[in-house]
Amino acid sequence: MQPSLDRTDLRILELMQEQGDLSAGQLAERLDLTSSTCWRRVTRLQELGVIRKRVALLDREKLGLSVMVFSHVKVAGHGRDALLRFEQAVRAHPEILECYTLMGETDFLLRIACRDIKAYEAFFLDYLSRFPGVQSVNSSIALAVIKETTALPLRLPGL
Repeated sequence: MQPSLDRTDLRILELMQEQGDLSAGQLAERLDLTSSTCWRRVTRLQELGVIRKRVALLDREKLGLSVMVFSHVKVAGHGRDALLRFEQAVRAHPEILECYTLMGETDFLLRIACRDIKAYEAFFLDYLSRFPGVQSVNSSIALAVIKETTALPLRLPGL
């Protein structure tokens, strides 16, 4: 079920996406609201699950993780248990930043951060290729980042 959000809710969410460290008072000031009204709205958005959590976004390259790999994985079995075992293996490895189930020729798309190509090779040989049910892996190395954001598009028609 999609929660009902008004313009003020969307403005709060936009500001929080841009600067997640703003206090309720700072948000309220920027939105011309009282602090208590703003705090109630933020709390409501958290309770609804619209705001899942607040995090710090780190620069992966400055932390030595300069290689981004996208791996398309095909699994041999498609039963619920086989897929569950693969998903559990994925969750156990922090190098895997994201995992999506796909329709089509491949079953999963993984986004993997590594120090360098040798580190990915080791991760592939030691772990990914040995995940339960893996039939094939087709990986691509990202050469450059054209756009990278966590901000969702909140400009909804009619609002």
